[in-house]
Amino acid sequence: MSVLTGAAAAESPLARRNPTVKLALLVIVSLAAMFLLDPITPAVLYVLGLVGVAISVRVPARTLALAHVPFLAFAFSVFVVNVLSRSGTVIWQAGPLRVTEEGLSVGAALAARTLLIGVLAVGFLLSTDGVALMTSLHQNARLGARVTYAILAGYRMLQEMPREWSTIRHAHTVRADLRGGDARPPRNPRHLAGAVFTLLIVSVRKGERTAQALESRGLGLEPRTTWRPVRVTGADWRLAAGVLTVLTAVVVGSAALGILQGPGALF
Repeated sequence: MSVLTGAAAAESPLARRNPTVKLALLVIVSLAAMFLLDPITPAVLYVLGLVGVAISVRVPARTLALAHVPFLAFAFSVFVVNVLSRSGTVIWQAGPLRVTEEGLSVGAALAARTLLIGVLAVGFLLSTDGVALMTSLHQNARLGARVTYAILAGYRMLQEMPREWSTIRHAHTVRADLRGGDARPPRNPRHLAGAVFTLLIVSVRKGERTAQALESRGLGLEPRTTWRPVRVTGADWRLAAGVLTVLTAVVVGSAALGILQGPGALF
């Protein structure tokens, strides 16, 4: 997560696009991928998505590779489970383990789908500022002020948690008895549990103070003005048209070549 939040490419071409439009495209492509059950179509979309993210977000290859790690792990686990558990035509067997043709196909399709959604999510996170996203959702998607600012306050609290954790650990270290032979800060489970509980209490109190502050400033009253409005421009519509065109072209081309398979492949 720190890889994604720490390397936000604020000046990249994709970062200049409207966050609501990017989020809508992410949801649309992800929903479309849910109905792709052949391995080739989502794999082609993944490669195109990877190239698009690499060009438009402009982050180092190492950052992009590290951001892939959780999705690769999940995709591999999905592939293995389907290969070893799905019934069908057996192409290899050793004792209780067997690999079926249907398991290989469906497992590879689900793994490619995971990577496709993952690379699009990575591109969205690397190119989107949290404040701009919530402002855009409030302004462009008509998300209510109470929900918008509650999520924004929670997002800010999550950003501050590492600093709060460091402060709590330093405070525990100062109070610890370091006069023994092993003069190191306490790291046993009991002290860590105490630090976690302290962080929970601090977060709850901060959330209560934030809620009171928002209520005292008229949260939920209408109409409201926006300090830095996030507008939908022509470039945003061109981005949406381009992504949807590529998605449609790949799916239609896959169907024309007889490759495309839908949810029927699961049964």
